Amino acid sequence: MIYDVSGAISGNVQVPPSKSVAHRMLICAALSDSPCTIVCQSVNRDMEATAACLNALGADITYTDGKFNVTPITKVQKGATLDCGESGSTLRFLLPVAAALGADATFIGQGRLPERPLSPLYEEMTAHGVKMTPNGHMPLKCEGNLPAGLYTIDGGISSQFISGLLMALPLTGIQSKIVVTGKQESASYIGLTVNALKQFGIEIQTTTDGYMIPSGQEFTTPDTQIAVEGDWSAAAFWITAGVAGSKPITCTGLNYECSAQGDRRIVDVLRKMGADITTAGNTITARPSNLTAAQIDCADIPDLVPILAVAASSAQGTTIFDNIRRLRIKESDRVQSILQLLGMAGIYAFASDNTLTVTGGPARNASYDPSGDHRMAMAAAVLASAKNVKITISDAECTAKSYPAFFDDFNALGGIVLKQQ
Repeated sequence: MIYDVSGAISGNVQVPPSKSVAHRMLICAALSDSPCTIVCQSVNRDMEATAACLNALGADITYTDGKFNVTPITKVQKGATLDCGESGSTLRFLLPVAAALGADATFIGQGRLPERPLSPLYEEMTAHGVKMTPNGHMPLKCEGNLPAGLYTIDGGISSQFISGLLMALPLTGIQSKIVVTGKQESASYIGLTVNALKQFGIEIQTTTDGYMIPSGQEFTTPDTQIAVEGDWSAAAFWITAGVAGSKPITCTGLNYECSAQGDRRIVDVLRKMGADITTAGNTITARPSNLTAAQIDCADIPDLVPILAVAASSAQGTTIFDNIRRLRIKESDRVQSILQLLGMAGIYAFASDNTLTVTGGPARNASYDPSGDHRMAMAAAVLASAKNVKITISDAECTAKSYPAFFDDFNALGGIVLKQQ
């Protein structure tokens, strides 16, 4: 579907639930000892992929009236095929979990998922006796049982490898350790995993060089109903639209003070650029601001770079984004996708291996193909609104991966979304 997107936006918007939190809660609930209800006001394709894969492993997860009802796995379904869709989180979390369950599962996926790296998780699992078909290809068959032990993971590739092992190794019942080498990036996402595990009775000990998983632990269902908090990654688009555009926007369903999500740093980074943002309770209000260029370390906030590049296009001066290398292995090569979006709109930007540079300036109407990348499609819409131009976005419905109602919300905020076909 091709959308012509334009128009200033303003008003109030309820942000969707965090898919990062939902993935972790669903997995922990499916591994637990009794049924559980998870409040999650809306779902997206990635959440659906994780729920479907857990069902294939033997859980019974249904979604009705804004809630996931989870009956845990009591008997593992051996030889199941797990369709991860385009969700890297689903694949990287469930690969070690399925191996720890002895599921002998086969993983399949779509889009760029088969190309996204599994090393060094793949090598660590095979070194511990798990048999898998060649890395870099799908279907990916995984046979054998993941044992307890010492696992060494480079922290600079993906935090999802560490999170997957943290959720899998308690199933062995034996003490294990994960040693993290190199610079650990996206550490806040591991914090989300540790928090979810704690909710389900699993304690993780942080060590000087990684994490210890004590022996004799079992997943237990919380006594109270749990809820998925609002998604800061999604809210970042509206917050940026508010400070870079001509009218204020208020996001509800977020708590800046209490959230463990790393992407809450969108507030800090934009404030560094001069943004007028206020936080109160579960609301965030972003007002039109005179933004100035800044130097931004993106090691722990890679998913914010597409929308921060849009903010930089509205800032006075040249913004430098450091540590952007991992953006090349997302749903698209996001470095090239950002350069394409800004270049089509007449905004100067260039990149080296690990740095992106964006110079603020006026924009023009443009046509843009986000290459199936949900965050790039949303960034293009915010660019159109903030710059008062029209951007024609092909495959705009790829936003369903994380935010199916994005263009509905854009339209409700006063934007113009015209569907060509």
